This record gives sequence, structure tokens and C-alpha cells, in this order.
Amino acid sequence: MRKPELLSPAGDFERLEYALAYGADACYLAGKDFGMRTAPGNFTGEELEKACKLAHSLGKRVYVTVNTMPRSEEAERIPAFLDSLQQAGADAAIIADLGVLEMCKQYAPRLERHISTQANITNYQAAEAWHKLGAHRVVLARELSLGEVALIREKTSPELAIEVFVHGAMCMSYSGRCYLSAYLTGRDGNRGACAQPCRWQYSLVERQRPGQVMDVFEGEEGAYILNSKDLCMLDHIPELIEAGVDSFKIEGRAKTAYYTAITANAYRRAIDLYCKDPAGYVLPDWVRQEVEKVSHREYYTGFYFGDTDSQRPEDGGYQRPWEVSALSLGEQGPYGPVFLQKNRFSLGDALELIDPVGAPVAFQVERLLDEEGQELTCAPHPHQRLVLPQLTQVHEKAFLRRRAKKEEK
Repeated sequence: MRKPELLSPAGDFERLEYALAYGADACYLAGKDFGMRTAPGNFTGEELEKACKLAHSLGKRVYVTVNTMPRSEEAERIPAFLDSLQQAGADAAIIADLGVLEMCKQYAPRLERHISTQANITNYQAAEAWHKLGAHRVVLARELSLGEVALIREKTSPELAIEVFVHGAMCMSYSGRCYLSAYLTGRDGNRGACAQPCRWQYSLVERQRPGQVMDVFEGEEGAYILNSKDLCMLDHIPELIEAGVDSFKIEGRAKTAYYTAITANAYRRAIDLYCKDPAGYVLPDWVRQEVEKVSHREYYTGFYFGDTDSQRPEDGGYQRPWEVSALSLGEQGPYGPVFLQKNRFSLGDALELIDPVGAPVAFQVERLLDEEGQELTCAPHPHQRLVLPQLTQVHEKAFLRRRAKKEEK
């Protein structure tokens, strides 16, 4: 059995480090231009070169998004940008525009060419056409069923890799080709600046009755009629592998390092367990629970098994049942491992220690010190350096987390 690649998002260098540490085989990210996410910090040329060196030292890969729909006045800047990606050591460019594909072949021939989900590939003829034009991989549209994915794999060249999304936010529009944000705010989602108006609360106004706002359905909260649930295929790793998918992609370049680490860890465990023993495969409960412990909307399986109940009109918010209390700094001080505080916690609190090595470990905070060894009763200050003496050996990319206050029983 060929083990599929696990592809994680990296909005900045910190998130790249956590994705790689927690099991991603490759990361996708953006430079300062031509990427479909402008909200994250993204990567300067120097940072990209550093990212590629780190990934390659671990036997892993880096793909750079060049998947906006560029205007003619931008075209003259694209060859130099593509060449800079090649010089930095990137492994592939993720492309949506046919002209960019041609420029990549000419100006950065060492880069693999991956066709973005923005290209809306929904059938095997389109996939094969992109392959004949020079594509090494296609990222299929998210509107496909699992059977359609399997058919595309069956009907296309084995040299063409098939990549699909398995986790993260879904767009209410056709594979992200949405103009709602551009119309309402002037921020074009096809150029990386989506304001996510599909997550907003909407009411109805009749033209002849200005100022009279009516709820779209009965209730005080109005309706989030365009708001989609989040995709989660963690329970369906066997079906995805059997369909012949080459790369499992997690959405979320604007998400936190914690989200990046936890989702990579969960899918890494599931993929490895299934490939090791398909007949005896059982997804451990703790792995399934991990994706519930990151910020997310209600989960569903997208279009893989038919579009059923995909919208969440009741609210547009996230579920945040757990919060990060601190993260390891990878330092061993005289009193124990040093952590950086992220959210307030206190003596007696129930925490979990998460690292890339094993299952989460629950414990209660027995002692809490500052770096000078002074006893503390709580950690109230952001970015405070702390020591928990009861934790003797801690992975350099470990997290401490606790149930959010509002979730406590």
C-alpha cells in the first residue's frame, strides 16, 4: 500500500515548525505575493529559503501558493517571483491560472506544478488535460463525492498525483470562486483578501419598508444562511486511501500553530495506523477527540458522501472547548522545563500535556515556579516564563492546554 502524503498549512515559520514536528510530510505556504491568503504573515524570500532548508533536512517538502487570479498588470512580476521560489528551494508551485502555469514551465522549470482547487477540477478529462499541459498534481474541487474522486484516479495517468482536502473550513461558493466579499466589502476573495461574509448574520429587509429588519426564520439571533460547517474526514481515512488519493490536505493557513500541530498529529496517527494494519485498523478514541479540542465549527463530511445538512444557519461562531495554557520553549532550566504562558492558569488546575510522541497526558498543577524558582499560585501574565517542576522531560514542541472556563463542569 502506498502511504498518502499528509499536507499541512503554514501561515508563518512558527506554524511550519509545528506542522513538521507533529507529522506533516509537506507544508503549503505563501510568499508575499500571489497567494490566496493575505491574512497570515506569510513568508519573505529569506524565510522561505529557511523553511525549505528545514523541511528538506527532515526529508519533507514545501509547496508555495501562486493561485490568485492575476490581472494583466501583475503578469510582468510573476516570472521573477516564480524564479525566486525555485532559487529558495521550494518543491512545487500551486497554480490556478493557465498563464501562470506556462510561465512556471518557462521561468522555474525545476518546480513541480500543482493545480489549485481554485481551478475547479471536477472530472477526469479536466485532470488529464492539466496533466498534458504540464501539471504534476491536481487538487480536486471540494464538491466531489468519494466515488467521483476514485473515478478520476482510475481514469487519469498514474504519474498525475491526486490531492484532496480532508479537514478545515468550507466555502459556500464553488471551490472558493466567490465574489460575495468583493461585492460587499471590496476585498476580493480570489485575490487572497476574503472578508468571509458567508459567516455573517443576515436578516431580510423589504425595499418599500426601509429600516424594518425581519429575521429570515423565527428566533432572536437571525440567520447565518450562508455559513458552512467545517470538513472533517478523520473517521474515513480507509475510504480515502482505498480511493487512491495521493495527498491529504488540511485547510487553515490563517489558523494557529496549535491548530496546525493538533490536526497534523491526528491525521498522522490515523494514516500510519491504517497503513500498518488495514485489517485490524481501529481509530483510537483519543485521536478522534483531538480534532474536537481545536477551534472549529460543527464538523461534517463535506460532499464525500452526498451534501447533507452542510449549512449551519444558527450561528457563525466557532466552538473553542479547550485553550492553550502554555508552550514549551525547549529549554531545561535549573528547576525544570521552561514554558511560555499563553492563557491564565493556576495551582490545582487540570491540564493536558500534548507532544508529537504520544497520547495527551492529563495532570494537575502541583507546583508552579518562575525562572528564579519563586513559588507562584497562578500564571496571569501573557508571555510569562514559567517552570512546572513535576514535568521532568518535555518535548521542545509540547503544549499545555486546559478546558476553557465556560466548558468546565
